[in-house]
Amino acid sequence: MKSLNYALVSSLCALVIGILLVTWPDVAVSYLVITIGVLFLIPGLVGLFSYLALLNKSKADAPRPVFPIVALGSTLFGVWLIIMPSFFVGVLMYVLGILLVLGGISQLANLIAARSFMPVPFGVYIVPVLILAAGITVLFNPFATAEIPFIVLGISSIVYALMDMVRLLRFRKKNKNIQDVTPIEEIKE
Repeated sequence: MKSLNYALVSSLCALVIGILLVTWPDVAVSYLVITIGVLFLIPGLVGLFSYLALLNKSKADAPRPVFPIVALGSTLFGVWLIIMPSFFVGVLMYVLGILLVLGGISQLANLIAARSFMPVPFGVYIVPVLILAAGITVLFNPFATAEIPFIVLGISSIVYALMDMVRLLRFRKKNKNIQDVTPIEEIKE
């Protein structure tokens, strides 16, 4: 019964996470950037504290340790990401938009150039046009497009949770006598 309850609880958690991601995708984007900031901050602080520890332990005649510029940069960049996540979401989305526009234009130019020595079917132009359109969309509305992956993830989480709950309810009705799988920890004891 424990694993069935665990599955139900995990499905409910997935449902809640999915609803939160669909409801507030802009917050999810900011928290992702903040998490990346923390991932830059921690190793930077470790590097700086290691330098200070070496500095305190080094003897007077020993060479002085080199200042960890990378650790300082990582720390400052992490703090900046944590303090101003929306700035970085916007910058990254503009860079992505520019790359998509350039990629779409490049593919279209290559296809047009290829027409001079071979026939190019009309359907081949669809993907470069879609890439170009996606890039223009990102450039004109970067924050809405930054939220789309989180909305898709939220919808996927909701669908997963609902399907799993339906499966659990149907499974419970079909056979109440099935023994649950024993976790490895309980087997060892």
